[in-house]
Amino acid sequence: MTSPGSEPEQPVSKLIADMIKETGGWRGSTYKKVQGLIRLADPEIVEELKWKKPSKPEGTPVYSHSGLICVVDILKNSVRLTFFKGASLKDPSRLFNGGLDSNTRRFIDIHQGDKIDEAALKRLIRGAVAVNLSSKSGRAK
Repeated sequence: MTSPGSEPEQPVSKLIADMIKETGGWRGSTYKKVQGLIRLADPEIVEELKWKKPSKPEGTPVYSHSGLICVVDILKNSVRLTFFKGASLKDPSRLFNGGLDSNTRRFIDIHQGDKIDEAALKRLIRGAVAVNLSSKSGRAK
């Protein structure tokens, strides 16, 4: 809801598109590709901006389906996908390259020039959705 005289809130997809455009360069194009793969992997995924703070007033892009799936951060030297339940996911293609000691989270740092294994990334997304759905159905019993 907006107050009289204020501008209406923009849809999250527009805000994230603006964020990608503002970033530009290889990081912007990498994020745009990752975003497309996330959407292809699960058309029901919800894209949100969370955790707004003074150092990041636009917030952080978060993807969810029956619970949090991953967050995408545009860092100085990489685009990072952090999977909230990454330790629960099978990763035979070994996409995870960080957080490997964590009992819960795992992340993928994509650096300039890295080739993204699109099929493997989509499998991770679908796997994360399956983990969320199975934990939801387990609680319902």
